[in-house]
Amino acid sequence: MDDLTVTTTTGPSRAQRRAVRTHRWRRETVELAAVFLAVATADLVANVVVHGHDGPVVLVVSAVALFATAVFHGWWAHRRPHGPPAPGTHAPPGEEPVSGPLDGLEATVLWRVRTTVEDSPGSLARVCTALAGLRVNIISMQSHPLPSGAVDEFFVRAPEALDRAELTRAVAAAGGHDIWTDRADAHELVDAPTHVLALATRTALDAAELPVALRQLFGRCTIRQYPDRGRSTPAGVDGHVMRLPVPGGDLVELTRPHLPFTPTEFARGQALVELDSLLGPRVPKVEARLARSAGADLTVRRAEPADRQAALEMHHRCSPETLRKRYHGPVGDADRYLHHLLDPRHGQTLAVEAADGRIVALAHLMWDDEGAEVALLVEDAWQRQGLGVDLLRRMAALALESQVQTVYAVTHSSNTGLISTMRKLSAPLDYQVEDGTLVITAHLAEAADKLPTPWTTRPGR
Repeated sequence: MDDLTVTTTTGPSRAQRRAVRTHRWRRETVELAAVFLAVATADLVANVVVHGHDGPVVLVVSAVALFATAVFHGWWAHRRPHGPPAPGTHAPPGEEPVSGPLDGLEATVLWRVRTTVEDSPGSLARVCTALAGLRVNIISMQSHPLPSGAVDEFFVRAPEALDRAELTRAVAAAGGHDIWTDRADAHELVDAPTHVLALATRTALDAAELPVALRQLFGRCTIRQYPDRGRSTPAGVDGHVMRLPVPGGDLVELTRPHLPFTPTEFARGQALVELDSLLGPRVPKVEARLARSAGADLTVRRAEPADRQAALEMHHRCSPETLRKRYHGPVGDADRYLHHLLDPRHGQTLAVEAADGRIVALAHLMWDDEGAEVALLVEDAWQRQGLGVDLLRRMAALALESQVQTVYAVTHSSNTGLISTMRKLSAPLDYQVEDGTLVITAHLAEAADKLPTPWTTRPGR
């Protein structure tokens, strides 16, 4: 597939060369005559000034005339500017109006377009020509080579009146197939290498960012990690499924039903997974002080695997009813969940620590498809002091920082405490009840300005 079409033309004809020579001699003759006229005029003015009685008057009058001419020329140039007419104006007679593919005042929207084309000369040029015919401006373009053909991905700006169906038909008529289109936003206005480097940096700083980075790299997809399956399951791309082996023996599997993966995407995903494995478990050292009205100062920070023993001790101080509301099952199973919850690769966990080092509350933010699940556990002696609301707001802010727009909580329909806490997010909530299980989903975008910075100190309630 070629990315550039070159058109060649023959040189000028004999008649054209003769016309160029004639024009050059005419111009030189006029310039020579102008030189002689200027010399004669200068000699005349010099004689009048030197030998005439009105020499100074002639000089003053000449200066005034030159000044008036300059002022008139400036006014005329400002009134009739050079260059093409503005969009929407009429060009002078005999001139063609000049306008770009999209006028500055026309409403536009951003689209991502992906299509598979044949590996043949001109295939990319035909798609670009079809987009130009719809007044679509190509902002960036990536090519993913395949064994037979290529997948071209465009980031374009199109007129607002252009709908998805018309855009798809134009690309199909130009030879594209397996076409996928999706609306985009200004956050995606970045080239692919810069985007991948930014995701790699976030992953290097925090192990919890790996699922988020993979989702931002590949779009809407389901991500699952299977322990000890990396050696028995072949890695690679199988249509809508991509399997990434983890050096430790695990397997990361991504599923994207609406769009198949490409070998180029597999290479990028494998690089991120290998970077995560090379750096090992890592949790950023961040914390904030929570000043309680009763005088007991608490610290909220990111939890890590080393906190497992302190978390187990908190479990033993909690009542069976508190553990049952949190884990939705037998109390005896609560302890075995901690290994998964404290692993930063599955999400972010916040711990509230008292002055004596005891953990008195845990909050979990676990990545899931396009959203994230939130869960809270506050020790009985510390309940009804605002810890749950504070932790939930911090987790919502962390989700927005990772460009996750929705969080949901799963609980029993009788858990009025969690329901009340979710309502205090000041975000629109959706409720879904099935067999006594309640799922509350919060849409965070409409409450973004009401959420705190995750690591600012908050006073007690």
